[in-house]
Amino acid sequence: MPAGHDADRFRDVVLKNYDMSLGAGLSKVKGKVFRIGHLGHFNELMLMGTLSGVEMALDVANVPHRAGGVLAAMEVLKGKDAVALSTRRSAVA
Repeated sequence: MPAGHDADRFRDVVLKNYDMSLGAGLSKVKGKVFRIGHLGHFNELMLMGTLSGVEMALDVANVPHRAGGVLAAMEVLKGKDAVALSTRRSAVA
C-alpha cells in the first residue's frame, strides 16, 4: 500500500463494500500489504472478479493507484490457452 494508507483499513473497505475477504499482511508487512488467497479451485473468471473488487475498492478507499490493471489482466488471460470459435458458418436445415 502507498505510504499513508493502511492495508488493514483497505481490507475492511473491501469486506464491507464487496463482501470479499482479503488476507492480512503478516509480521513485518502487517498493515502494508494484503494478500489474495483461495481455498481449492480458482480459475481465470474468479481471478477477474477478485481483481475487479480490488480495483473498485482502491477507488472507494481513495488509495492512489493506476487504473487499468483489470483490463491488462484480462488481455493476458484471454491469450492463455484461448480456443477461438470458427468463423465458418454452416447451413442449418
